[in-house]
Amino acid sequence: MEFGGIVDSLQNKSIFVTGSTGFLAKMFVEKVLRVQPNVKKLYLLIRASNTNSATERLHDEVIGKELFLVLREKYSEDLDSFITKKVITVPGDVIYENMGVQNSDMLEEMWKDIDIIVNVAANTKFDERYDVALDVNTFGSKNVLDFAKKCVKLEMFLHVSTAYVCGEKSGVIQEKPFQMGETLNGTLGLDIQQEQRLVEDTLNELQALKATKEEKRLAMKELGMKRARSYGWPNTYVFTKAMGEMLVGNLRGNLPVVIIRPTIVTSTYKEPFPGWIEGARHIDILSIGYGKGKLTCFLGDPTLILDLIPGDMVVNAMIVAMITHLNQSSTEHIYHVGSSMQNPINPNVFTDYAYDYFLKNPVISKDGKPIIVKKPIILTSVASFQSYMALRYILPLKVFELLNALCCDYFQQTCRDMNRKINLVMSLVELYAPYIFFKGIFDDLNTEKLRIAMKSFTSEADTFYFDPKCIDWDDYFINIHLPGVLKYNLKW
Repeated sequence: MEFGGIVDSLQNKSIFVTGSTGFLAKMFVEKVLRVQPNVKKLYLLIRASNTNSATERLHDEVIGKELFLVLREKYSEDLDSFITKKVITVPGDVIYENMGVQNSDMLEEMWKDIDIIVNVAANTKFDERYDVALDVNTFGSKNVLDFAKKCVKLEMFLHVSTAYVCGEKSGVIQEKPFQMGETLNGTLGLDIQQEQRLVEDTLNELQALKATKEEKRLAMKELGMKRARSYGWPNTYVFTKAMGEMLVGNLRGNLPVVIIRPTIVTSTYKEPFPGWIEGARHIDILSIGYGKGKLTCFLGDPTLILDLIPGDMVVNAMIVAMITHLNQSSTEHIYHVGSSMQNPINPNVFTDYAYDYFLKNPVISKDGKPIIVKKPIILTSVASFQSYMALRYILPLKVFELLNALCCDYFQQTCRDMNRKINLVMSLVELYAPYIFFKGIFDDLNTEKLRIAMKSFTSEADTFYFDPKCIDWDDYFINIHLPGVLKYNLKW
């Protein structure tokens, strides 16, 4: 990188972004438009049946969000005109060849014009249907890569994955690529094409058995979790993302590839303003439940580390890595973007932050009264959580069921509803436990090299900050993150 090279390098570039209505992608789009208004084009792939529908989603789910407030203040009524000049909506879907783009003229234009592809499209549901997760996270990545190979002047393919493709490894986890067919538990025989055939055969069997839509959904969810765990991954999401990385890394040919692996992404640290977030991650779901008085305990092992990273730092790392490796053909670079190595946070400290914040800033209930929280109970294992649930909820419920066995339908329905809620909580804990009790620390040597390089370019260091050492977690949680989570995610 030359002095001032990052912003300058974005000038006159045409960038294709998938998953553009998602959290990270729209932050990426906003940042590029804000720091480099002379970017040539941003092609945004949006799942839609036609251009009008795609444009409507662009305005409703991207440009219309508060995230673009700074740009709107800068351009005022001219923002729409600026967006029209710079942004091209591309109706389509990564699950199809050529992204499902039907307009041949648009395809030809994109293949001739695109300099950089940023693949952020993903299905992030941990226990998604296996067929759906494979289509998007695994073969969707291959479809985007195949599309990239048709772009005649492509300088960079950036693929956003997740740090948790490592599964439940402990110790220091290196920034290294997957080999095709590699598994986490040493089990042999992982064949990605065979996984696709297994899905097709299972769906055909279910069809022959006249399975209902719900039966198919449950069967596909169970199949995904079963296949993931058979090879050492805790859930369908990270398993299919790992296979997506395998395809990108091993089929890239001469394309320069950067794979970004963020940890748990939280609200913005400072840009375009502090505290913006969209969607609630697992720690945010816990925070909201606690603030609403529905959660009285937290899971967390004080000997472990909670790895969090603000979304704007992830986007800055994406841009810096992307520009750093432009036109470096036949290379693959992997970057962990997190905080566990540079600025670790203890899970129990997060509990203290939540208590302190909601004690001073209570959530107002639907009837207008402040909800007073109590100091939460800390449970340090899944076993302790199960015991807690048994004593507090399950045993009382069993007594309630016994007493009301011969009573009216109302009480019986109440028992069924309580059982469903308890089963849901237990299943969520099982699903999130690998992250709550994660025993690894993400090595970020490659990312640190980028940070060191950035510090020598003082004119851009403040623009593309992504060093977690600058985060004061006390200030961030109390004054930025928790207020943002409540502002954008609290619902009754």
